[in-house]
Order: sequence, then structure tokens, then C-alpha cells
Amino acid sequence: MSIGAVPGTGPATGPLTVVRKATRKTFADLPTDRTLVMGILNVTNNSFSDGGENFDTGKAIDHGLRMHYAGADLIDVGGESTAPGTDEVSPEEEQARILPVVEALLKAGVYLSVDTRHVSTARAALELGDVIINDVSGLNHETEMPACIAETGARYIVMHNRGNSKTMDGLTQYTSLVDDVVTELQQVVDTFLAAGVKKDQLIVDPGLGFSKAGEQNWQLLNNVPALQALGYPVLIGASRKRFLGTMLAEEDGELVEPRQRDHATAAITAQMAQAGVWGVRVHSIIPNVDAVKTAAAKQQSAE
Repeated sequence: MSIGAVPGTGPATGPLTVVRKATRKTFADLPTDRTLVMGILNVTNNSFSDGGENFDTGKAIDHGLRMHYAGADLIDVGGESTAPGTDEVSPEEEQARILPVVEALLKAGVYLSVDTRHVSTARAALELGDVIINDVSGLNHETEMPACIAETGARYIVMHNRGNSKTMDGLTQYTSLVDDVVTELQQVVDTFLAAGVKKDQLIVDPGLGFSKAGEQNWQLLNNVPALQALGYPVLIGASRKRFLGTMLAEEDGELVEPRQRDHATAAITAQMAQAGVWGVRVHSIIPNVDAVKTAAAKQQSAE
């Protein structure tokens, strides 16, 4: 299938060849009548969800295009795994992994976010086109990020997190989980606003699985209105995460594999869509697109 071809007219498998430039989507082109579906594209060799399946540049581009044609509203491209216990990747290595993918997908008309903690990577991606910067660090990594976002005018996802991949599992003690997460998110938001970032540039994410232990993730999912009360669009990233593996665990306590958590992910997506969140970040596109469309249809029929 070539870029610009009608989905479904080519073979179901095999590489997708980039042959011509398509009109780029912008933030303004995203649907506003339903929850958005953000596809996850890990250009890494150690992702918890798919290992190194899309570590090769060509495979990553192909997978991104397949998610796009499957109905993803935008795709989140990342070159560094931030799962618990993983090692850091240098900005130079991160950029070598993702920039060719970002450039190709932008040319194909795909709207993107870029999953990075590094200011230099954010700037390099923004030089290629209009992308959202999705920083999972909770501003615990590079303090120059607010100035970058203010200067470039980029949209930015503020995610709640404590520590880093090596320390966050030991930072799950809260006085009052929901209140603390909301307060700490607001503190990071205030840092960006003070740097000159405009309110409409920001999206917030409670950071499921990041400095959150099992049941704490469910508490946040049960308190979406508290997150929405911050006054910003809310992104939820529950897809295939460990707390779902625990919930679905076998009788012997062994967690189910990440790919076997997709049905549970889609169930959460339907619930989050009914709650009116801005977007969900997921690995499997079609079930989650179906979930948000079903929730939207139900809500529209009740109006």
C-alpha cells in the first residue's frame, strides 16, 4: 500500500512503501465529538509490551501507517522505554531511532506526538513539523522543557510522575492519592504557565503505572472528574499495564502477558470515553476505536 492509497485496497501484510507526500493533519483536524485514540509506536529494543518488534526504522514506519489506517487519530512515537527498571537512552540515540520515523509519518499526513524527556529531542522533532510533546518525566528530568514549549508554542502533555524508571516504584506513598496527584500536576502546570506557556497548549495525564502501585491506578480511573477539574484535556494511558496483568492474573498469581491485556484495555477505554476524557493512549487500535465510537453513539442517542 502506498501512502495516499485507500486503506484496504492493497495487501493485508507486507511493507507499506512511502511514495508521495500527503496533506499533513494538524491538531485542529482531530475529532472533537469523541475521545481520541492515540496509537503507541515504540521504536525501542526493550518495550514491555512488544519487546523490540518495531525497533527497525522500516518496521516502525510500517506499523505507524497501519495504526493510522486502522483509525488512530494520532500516533505517539517514542525511542526510550521508561518502564520500571529500564536504562536511560541518550538524546542522540533517541533521535537516531525516532526522527526518521517522525519525518516519514509526518510526510504521510499522520498527526503525531513524540514521547521524550529530552529538550533537544523535542526541538529536533518540532523542526520536522507540528507535533505534541509527550513528556513522561513529570518535569523530573530536564528543567529547560517549559522554556522550550513556551518558545515553540508546541502542545505538551504534562504527566504525573515521581522519580525515574529506577526509583518510581519506591515512590508510591501518598497522603491522599487523588488529591496529591492533582496537586502535583497543578504544580507542574504552574511551572509551564510561569514560563509563558499558554493554557491551551497543555494536556494532563495522571501517569498510570508511574509511581503508582496496583490499586492506586484504579483509584485514579474512578476519579476522572477530579483530574478534569484542573481545566485541561485529560489523557489516559492504561494500555497493557501491569495493574491490568495483576487483575487478570492466573490462579497461581502469574501475570498474563501484555498482549493478553488488550480486551481489558478496551473496556477501560469505553469507560473513559463515557467519562469524557480527551484521549486514550493504546497499543491495539481497532478495539479501542470501536470502544470510543460506541461510547459516543450511546451518548448522542441519549441527547
